Amino acid sequence: MLSPSRAGIRLRVALTLTSLVAGSAVAIGPASGAAASTLHGAWNKTAYRGHVEVVRTPDGPADPSVLTGTVFDDRDRDSVHDRHERGLRDVVVSNGRDVVTTDSRGRYRLPVYDNMTVFITQPAGYQVPVDASNVAQFHYNHLPEGSPELRYGGIAPTGALPNAVNFPVVRSTRTKTREQHCVIAGDLQPYNKTEIGYARKGAMADLAKRNDYQGCGTLFIGDVVGDDLSLYPDVKELTSLTNGPARFLPGNHDLDFDAETAEHSFDTFRAQLAPAYYSYDVGEVHVVALNTVRYPCTPDVDNADGLRPQCDDPAGKPAYNGRLSEDQLTWLERDLAEVDRGKLIVVASHISLLNWADEGSPIHNVDQVRKVHELLDGRKAVAVSGHSHSIENMKTGDLAQGWRDLFGVEGLPFPHITAGAISGDWYSGELTDEGYPVAVGRDGGMPGLLTLDIRGSSFKERYTVTGKSDRVQTQLGLNSPAYREWYAARQAWNEDQQGEAPELGDPNVLDRDDLNGRTWLTTNFWMGSTGSTVKVSIDHGPAREATRTQELRGEDQLVGPEWADPHAVARQLVGDASIADRSMHLWRFELPADLAEGEHRARVTATDSYGRKFTDELRFTVAEQR
Repeated sequence: MLSPSRAGIRLRVALTLTSLVAGSAVAIGPASGAAASTLHGAWNKTAYRGHVEVVRTPDGPADPSVLTGTVFDDRDRDSVHDRHERGLRDVVVSNGRDVVTTDSRGRYRLPVYDNMTVFITQPAGYQVPVDASNVAQFHYNHLPEGSPELRYGGIAPTGALPNAVNFPVVRSTRTKTREQHCVIAGDLQPYNKTEIGYARKGAMADLAKRNDYQGCGTLFIGDVVGDDLSLYPDVKELTSLTNGPARFLPGNHDLDFDAETAEHSFDTFRAQLAPAYYSYDVGEVHVVALNTVRYPCTPDVDNADGLRPQCDDPAGKPAYNGRLSEDQLTWLERDLAEVDRGKLIVVASHISLLNWADEGSPIHNVDQVRKVHELLDGRKAVAVSGHSHSIENMKTGDLAQGWRDLFGVEGLPFPHITAGAISGDWYSGELTDEGYPVAVGRDGGMPGLLTLDIRGSSFKERYTVTGKSDRVQTQLGLNSPAYREWYAARQAWNEDQQGEAPELGDPNVLDRDDLNGRTWLTTNFWMGSTGSTVKVSIDHGPAREATRTQELRGEDQLVGPEWADPHAVARQLVGDASIADRSMHLWRFELPADLAEGEHRARVTATDSYGRKFTDELRFTVAEQR
């Protein structure tokens, strides 16, 4: 997503929030440096390091219109197909258009075209090699003359077609087991080495403390960097700290912006990280990593639904939009045809198939979303995405007004999750004690990582806030008249900055006039969704249900201070950051009008759609006057 200014926020108001422990979420608690080192050492001892084997002879292939090779069990782990190493049958191989499966000896044949990427779909029970940075190695770029001149290099000339491209794999119990934990990492997006350091101290340090994702690995879902593609080696230094394979898909900030055609717009990404789109299997899961960024945008081409893609620059300058190429749609249909219908399909993309935060925007949704939904009809599926720097947990049947108006979609056929962002609100805000910014998001969400906890073909999603335990799933605030007056005054002051800036004061102190139906306790439940509940108990009284502000039943977005997350806004309005003036995961509870003067305690229990409970507490004071 195009980023706002990332000037530092000076936090002047702090909400006192005590987190309690409840529920059955998988807890990843903090680990000491020694413990993290031990985890990484265990992964390093068993990780399969290697590369794709490219075979060339002076005479070249007998038929330069066909690429051949073998997918083989690399028993001695040297990445070379030796005579004693058997080929694997029924492995899917593709050139980005055609999809074939290997024969009984592991051999494949694919038509050749210039600027193609050949890749395999990792079969469950096997692991493709990773390099020293843990980046998965499963593809070969064929571009004989290399990229056109590009600022960041693109793909170097690959020369004539090789005699063979062989893909090594090794047996793996980690990728075979029915229980998988797939980390989905949204918008790492560093613009410089300072922000690389923030990521290292934040989410990447958290990943270094975990060992539950060694089979499925981490999928970075686009905006791997922030326009400066020279930072890719720094990103790979970060992935070297992790405990599993690292995979990537491209975002709009991974573009070669000087490419004149879409054919070469991700050449540097492809050269250094991954194919523009591909798939892989673990357990009973098939992950499809899509490229949903079209650059330059092409408004003169109809898509499969008869709709024209909408570009975000009416002046006709180069721009991007959310769109799949026709080759990619063809590949996707052929790829899915090879997948057992009982498997879970995880559709990963940078730009969402559909997004709530920007539900009416063509650069935040995909032109051919209905076509993708049709291809997945009758399948167990979940879509995961990034781009909007928001956290969204949308269930089957959910509907936003913009989806109907722009795309003709009348409700989600399967869950769609926006995974938040490692960078949060573009690394904005004060630094934490650990050395990374608070970066509170536009929906009040915190920076972090999404994990799909999978058993068989069923999954449960969980969000882990950077530096926190999985038990931390909510933040509480008070939406009072005094807060709303400050909101308006502070926004006005931010426009002209004349005189002294309005101060909020202590947001946890209310007076009598703040009650009488005018103050709500708010709960921002990051993974809250349709099927979730939030209950509030005041001073050990009975627990009563709070109301979700957005029901996702086709209504328009509710925007403004009374629909905002006051905890987040108190941090954001005092600096240059996004404002959490709307959210699809915010609940409100009207405080009783008859509360006595003095201190009170609100105990909040948030229950997700799977019955997992998370409890937080907020203490506040009622005074005669503020």
